[in-house]
Amino acid sequence: MASDNFVDYVKIHCTSGNGGAGSTHFRREKYIPKGGPDGGDGGRGGHVIVKGNKQLWTLLHLKFHKHIKAGHGAHGGGNLKTGSQGEDTYIEVPLGTLAKDGETGEVLFEITEDGEEKIIQRGGRGGLGNNQFKSPTNQTPRYAQPGESSLEGWKILELKLLADVGLVGFPNAGKSTLLSVISSAKPEIGDYPFTTVRPNLGMVFYRDFRSFIMADIPGIIEGAHAGKGLGLRFLRHIERNSLLLFMIPADSDDIGKEYKILLNELKLFNPELLHKERILAITKSDMLDEELMNSLKKELPKIPSIFISSVAQMGLVELKDLIWKHLNADGMA
Repeated sequence: MASDNFVDYVKIHCTSGNGGAGSTHFRREKYIPKGGPDGGDGGRGGHVIVKGNKQLWTLLHLKFHKHIKAGHGAHGGGNLKTGSQGEDTYIEVPLGTLAKDGETGEVLFEITEDGEEKIIQRGGRGGLGNNQFKSPTNQTPRYAQPGESSLEGWKILELKLLADVGLVGFPNAGKSTLLSVISSAKPEIGDYPFTTVRPNLGMVFYRDFRSFIMADIPGIIEGAHAGKGLGLRFLRHIERNSLLLFMIPADSDDIGKEYKILLNELKLFNPELLHKERILAITKSDMLDEELMNSLKKELPKIPSIFISSVAQMGLVELKDLIWKHLNADGMA
């Protein structure tokens, strides 16, 4: 799959349908030349509707489809015939998609379930026919309502990946390597910074046919919360993760300092991220002997931690055990 196939932000122009006008028809039959009003109501204009689809993982299909239009409602007719409704237009999106107003940035709704539907642009109401206006004092109303006009405007669709575990670390910390080893995901891997330029998702299989989803985002650099590097664009993807797995290589100059920088970037981006469960994995630990590990343990932050090596397959079973324990802590209590 081409690497440019991941799109997590689109701005689209949505236009709903006009409501149909009500009818001013009067009943006319052979033996009833002066029947009463029988004009039907106009049909509702079509809505533009956003629908969740668990088979999608990107907004790529909307990248070159910027203008979305729904159908117009039909006018009412004689014999109390209501006009047909305008055809609704559906926009299918991945789970975890946020819809916002394109002008104000206000969050309108989010789609988190397969098949969930939300109206992003409401169609105009159909006008009432003259039959609706008859009364004892006005038995031949010669007027009806026009249908409501359509609504249009720019909307923003923004994807936040739904995953159980989010990998947090500086570039080249071994996040993509870990994901490739313990899941079926095949992210691009290299021995240089910023190999990962877009999020990757992987399904990690655990004991007894259980599993959890892990998300790898591009490496964070100091200042990511303010837009440096790729961090600002992708930090939102870990807002939905239940657990954050911090990854710092064993050859780091100062593991504690790196952890504090990463934690501070998350805090500055969204303070609520600090309330999430955290685990620290020291990667590339195959270069350490037992004495060095014991020495490093004294300097590690006071959170659950583990030494691993994706290449040497070291500590990965224990890591999955630790992750599963924290993901299901409530259920195990």
